[in-house]
Amino acid sequence: MSPATKSKSRSAANAKPPLIRDLERVIDPRFVIWRPEDLLVYEYDGSIDRSIPAAVTVPGSAEETAAAVRIAKRHGVPVVPRGAGTGLSGGAVPLRGSLVVAMTRLNRILEINAENKIALVEPGVVNVELSNAAAEYDLYYAPDPSSQKACTIGGNVAENAGGPHCLAYGVTTNHVLGLEVVLADGSITWLGSDMREAPGYDLRGAFIGSEGTLGIATKIAVRLLKTPEAVQTMLAAFRSLDDASQAVSDVIASGIVPAALEMMDRTTIDACETVYRPGYPPDAQAVLIVEVDGLAETVAEQSAKIETLCTGNNASEIRRAQDPQQRADLWATRKGAIGAMGTLAPNYYLVDGVVPRTKLRDALAKVMEIGAELNLKIANVFHAGDGNLHPCILFDERDPAQVRRVIECGERILEMCAEAGGALSGEHGIGIEKQAYMPLVFTEADTQAMSRLRPAFGAEESFNPGKVFPGGAVHGETYGVKETGFHRTGTADVI
Repeated sequence: MSPATKSKSRSAANAKPPLIRDLERVIDPRFVIWRPEDLLVYEYDGSIDRSIPAAVTVPGSAEETAAAVRIAKRHGVPVVPRGAGTGLSGGAVPLRGSLVVAMTRLNRILEINAENKIALVEPGVVNVELSNAAAEYDLYYAPDPSSQKACTIGGNVAENAGGPHCLAYGVTTNHVLGLEVVLADGSITWLGSDMREAPGYDLRGAFIGSEGTLGIATKIAVRLLKTPEAVQTMLAAFRSLDDASQAVSDVIASGIVPAALEMMDRTTIDACETVYRPGYPPDAQAVLIVEVDGLAETVAEQSAKIETLCTGNNASEIRRAQDPQQRADLWATRKGAIGAMGTLAPNYYLVDGVVPRTKLRDALAKVMEIGAELNLKIANVFHAGDGNLHPCILFDERDPAQVRRVIECGERILEMCAEAGGALSGEHGIGIEKQAYMPLVFTEADTQAMSRLRPAFGAEESFNPGKVFPGGAVHGETYGVKETGFHRTGTADVI
């Protein structure tokens, strides 16, 4: 190839498509990403699915966001909103040549109204930063996903995220009052309000948890809570998973609703010991982290009752945090547990299903049985108080056979949750991962009714296409998995 031909080839490769040229007219070109090598970091989120976007833009205002949506609509390109990319169901994976609209530059806390306990934030605000800012006023934001040091409020809204403290305080939808959103036609409107009650249809509630299929939030009004007078964080170690599970049931049955009630099994403990060295008892097969808060007298009474219940279920050791640092240390291990899994395997797949608390013991036994049948190692770290399981399936994505077994394992766990009278998701959403399993808990009429929300918002398939509803995408297709009903098969010559 002659130098002149090479030069022409490079020029052609670097030629800006019309979509990019139009975006750069309204958004700083530094924040319009389109070269193939730059798009790679936007092909995935925290799930195992991947897809390359057509382009990425990072707007700096609601107006720029709306302009990007209008331009995408004009070019017939679907839009995928993206927060920090920490989601675990493939919600931010850009299917069908989408334009990714990343909201990370809209990261300001616009107002904290301490008197009314309300904050107005942009969607790119990192979850924990809101509580840090509100602490000056003796306030905090309750929903606290384990990824709260990285995930953003906008992403939490899209997935209706939860967290350890949502047992007592509820998930994201219980703490969002109103949203400024960009709709599919590029218009900007408010859903709900910045007050605690708003008349009319609850469009705010419909938008939260819609996984980016209805629009893009550009401002979010949230309610803040008063920092409790007293907090007691406890850790109880058990020599059996059954004893720990029974302790969970007994605590809830006693009438106590802890602020948080979390469980980690032996495999998770092993991972955490390597990284955090918490010094849990070597014979512990499970540990519970229990936290109660409120008035000092109530906290003291409930803590004593919980300690008695754990002792009655053969707890081998009970620790009480004596100061804020010890409390932070207990939570650091729990919230960092998933990251510690890297010491056990190159990859993990975190399943998010829910079972009734009364069936927790049987569900955990079934999870381990499924893992053993498929020759997969599973670590369990989850929100025990509300039955929100998080089996963490450990594997190596370089082995296609393992990937197929992992997806089958997740499928069987979710089927088990549905059969137990539970739900497909406690906080991670449906995305690509669970859409094929929606018929396990929803009838066709249910699905059709839900699907009418998209056209009602004017979105159709223009926002986050191929997500939530059956038939939109195939979970694991990146690895050669093919959908055949619920059960999937794949070819070994992939990767």
